[in-house]
Amino acid sequence: MRKLVALPVLSADALSSVAYGPEAMLAVLVLAGAAGLRYTVPIAVTIVFLMLAVGVSYRQTIRAYPHGGGSYIVATSNLGRVPGLAAAAGLMTDYILTVAVSIASGMAAVTSAIPSLQPDIVPIGIVVIAALLAGNLRGVRQAGALFAAPTYAFVIAVLVLVAAGLSDAAGRGFHPTATPQLTATESVSLLLVLRAFASGSTAMTGIEAISNAVPVFQPTEWRNARTTLGWMVGLLVALFAGTIALVHLDGIVPSANETVLSQLAHRTFGSGFLYVFTQAATAAILLLAANTAYNDFPRVLYLLARDHQAPRIFLRLGDRLAFSNGIILLSVAAAAIYAAFGGKTGPLIPLYAVGVFLAFTLSQTGMVVHWWRLRDRHWRKSLAFNATGALLSAIVFITAGITKFTEGAWFAVLTVGLFILVTTRIRHHYDTVRAAVALHPHAVEVPSHTITPPGPGTGPPRATWPEAPSEAQAEAESEETPEEIHPLSIVPIATLDQAGMRALAYAASLQQPVLALHISSSADEAQRFREYWNLWGDHLPLKIVLSPYRAIVAPLVNYIESLHHQRPDLTLTVILPEIVVRHWRHRLLHNRLAARLRRALRPLPKVVVTTVPFHV
Repeated sequence: MRKLVALPVLSADALSSVAYGPEAMLAVLVLAGAAGLRYTVPIAVTIVFLMLAVGVSYRQTIRAYPHGGGSYIVATSNLGRVPGLAAAAGLMTDYILTVAVSIASGMAAVTSAIPSLQPDIVPIGIVVIAALLAGNLRGVRQAGALFAAPTYAFVIAVLVLVAAGLSDAAGRGFHPTATPQLTATESVSLLLVLRAFASGSTAMTGIEAISNAVPVFQPTEWRNARTTLGWMVGLLVALFAGTIALVHLDGIVPSANETVLSQLAHRTFGSGFLYVFTQAATAAILLLAANTAYNDFPRVLYLLARDHQAPRIFLRLGDRLAFSNGIILLSVAAAAIYAAFGGKTGPLIPLYAVGVFLAFTLSQTGMVVHWWRLRDRHWRKSLAFNATGALLSAIVFITAGITKFTEGAWFAVLTVGLFILVTTRIRHHYDTVRAAVALHPHAVEVPSHTITPPGPGTGPPRATWPEAPSEAQAEAESEETPEEIHPLSIVPIATLDQAGMRALAYAASLQQPVLALHISSSADEAQRFREYWNLWGDHLPLKIVLSPYRAIVAPLVNYIESLHHQRPDLTLTVILPEIVVRHWRHRLLHNRLAARLRRALRPLPKVVVTTVPFHV
């Protein structure tokens, strides 16, 4: 992508947090009345410094990982598997809450302009999540001017709002407007200030998005990504600081019925076109920010499944080349959380801060280890930047975890712990299965002679195989004696392991032609499998089908259909190796390929699907 397109698309999550980050901070400070609001500017200055420090830290991450360095990848490669899982847990919590918080904040923007919709925010929000689910399952992608427009509209709206507001304030000598009469329910304390700081820091969510997506930039990718990150951080600081400045000068306090941004727009623009434009732009960018999670969440699940730490179903691409299972899981989780919290942004913030800054902390700590090990040119400067980012992120993480523990942060901490436990057990199960099916010197083998499948130019002598009948005759399935059936066994093989060898041996024992079929995602993988096959002895003919999108069922069905149309006289028996586990909970970790293939092949006559179980 060009930088002008990548900036709005990848910055939507970060920039949209200006709609709820400042308000979350003010919602805590207002509990102490006017005395608490005096800390608005000092806390905001601290958050701005944190934004700059973390932004500079992620510039170092882009330099070190020019092909994309998400928190999970950086933490795993530098800190180990368990810290990597903790980072993944933080990321996935962040993405789920990005959807819930963005929809909740977007609904708040809408109801600020249309108060009559307030009672229906939960069902409307669920409908919006369902629309995002449907759109992403159909392969909607964030690209082009269509997705860039909401972000640019929001940036323009807030910058115009800040400029107009500061102009009005200049007319009165920048004297702050007195706040309304407030009743303090808490006294000013260190705990209150820390809670406000942790809540306001959620304005930094999404700041890592560009470091995850370096490969999407035009060459030179890492250089363009760093430039775009710099612009994003600059805009984020300008919008956040400008909003806080107007809040301070105009004496705005949070309201249950209207967002802070809506109050500022009302005061500056009245109820005319510019107010409507500001609210519409705010709702649009929040919807776009929610949609960014639909790209990132399934990707993290894919990486976990690739590393055998999540069920393999998350490796599978849908018909529209999207990770459908991850998209569905994200939608269900986000909808459940959104409904459980009544579609309100405030209660969701404590959960949000923990996941976000856990991922930040582990990613930046991993970068410190990376520079310490590498020690290339300028490594000390890079290490210092990342160490600063890691320290500040850790402070926010600990602060949020402690000060907001009883407000809901306990749930986020518990979720991270359970996530690590579950993914560790999944990894243990896959390791156990891999050890059980691994080939050993006494592994079963098929007969040493080659058995060739029938087909044009490859079949046995005509005396053995009769001429292929017409398609109409073949489709009739009129065979009544064994001699009239001309069989061919097809054995799909993913890897050369004991389960696959048992299926091949069973097929060869039927004393009928056998064809091994392998689906490869790339030419390199196909070549590696061919070499393994030759090393094993090349006992059977092998057909390799390339499937660059990692689909399995569709390429299998397509090949079998083409073979069926080529030789309709053959009865095709698809023999699948199947891992059979002892416990029901482990069945979810293995693909139900046989059932899916049966459903896909049922319309074809003279095709049989059977399985050869391998118990572990």
